[in-house]
This record gives sequence, structure tokens and C-alpha cells, in this order.
Amino acid sequence: MYRIAIQGKGRLQKPSIDFLKSIGLEFDVGNELVLKCNNADVEIIFVRNSDIPIYIEQAVADFGIVGRNVIFEGLYDFPILEELGFGKCSLVIAAPEGNEDLDGERIATTYPNSLKSYLKKRKINASVIKIGGSVEAAPKLGLADAICDITQSGRTLKENGLSIVDKILDSEAVLVGKSKAKWNKLTQSL
Repeated sequence: MYRIAIQGKGRLQKPSIDFLKSIGLEFDVGNELVLKCNNADVEIIFVRNSDIPIYIEQAVADFGIVGRNVIFEGLYDFPILEELGFGKCSLVIAAPEGNEDLDGERIATTYPNSLKSYLKKRKINASVIKIGGSVEAAPKLGLADAICDITQSGRTLKENGLSIVDKILDSEAVLVGKSKAKWNKLTQSL
């Protein structure tokens, strides 16, 4: 039995389902959190995006489809087995126009590990404020001077008066797991 963890809700769910069907897995999506494939000894589990690496790390799932940014943020060390070409975005630092100097500033983010690594590499002394969402509003509301967040088109940043100062990471959906050989065995059996 193989288990593949994918996003339960969100923008990676549908393309992940399409990818799994494209490799030959047959299944009907309903409201189940655990779905058995019709043509293979495979279960697909639908979980929170940020939890996918934990399911793999704890050997509950063999494989997962998740954004590279989640792997980077979580400091996970298992291999990326395949880049999937969908869910493309970038982890960026953005600030109000004219506020590109980050030294001594407060930066709000849902990606504190990635941001701290960036700041340390560049020897920038800034405060990291971890928040759970609506990061783009933080400068407007006076919580922070800049933000570190995921962007796909930059539209939300512009709508909130922010422009990109720097890019930390390009991201896309990736297939992760502990064993490429195990993945090859699964796909060759389909």
C-alpha cells in the first residue's frame, strides 16, 4: 500500500489530482479525507498543505505534492523527486514604494525561517513578526514596515501599495518522498 498526501483545500488540489490521474491512477474524488484508488494499491490522503511534509517525515505517507516553499520553510531534508510545473509563485520581500532599505525595519511574514535565513545571509538586522495571514495589510496597519510573502502575479502586493524589494525563492509544486526507487516502482506498475 502506498499513500500520497495532497492538499485538502487550496490552489494545488485540482492540479495535484490531475497529475495523479495523468500517471495512471484511477479514483473518484468525493468528500473523503482518505481515498482508495480503483486500479492500484494506493490511498490518496487530503491534508493541510503545511502538514504534507510531516506526514512524509513520520512515514504515514510515502509521497506528497507540496509547494517547494513549504519544504524550504520547514527545513525538511528529504528529496524532491520531481518538479511538477504547476503552482508557480515566488517568496518575496515587499515594502511600500521608497522603503527598500530593510535594516532596522520590522518585517511581517508567515515564513519566519525563510526570512531569517535571508536576513542572516545578507547581514540585515531586522525584526521578524510572525503572523498567520493577510500579510499584505501589515504595513498599511502599522504592524510592520515590510512583508515577506508568496506572490504569484504581484497583483495583491500592488493593490496594497507594495513593491518587491527582493526575491527569496522561486517555488512550484513538487513531488517529495523518501525514495525515488519506490516512486518509480509505483509508476511502472500503472
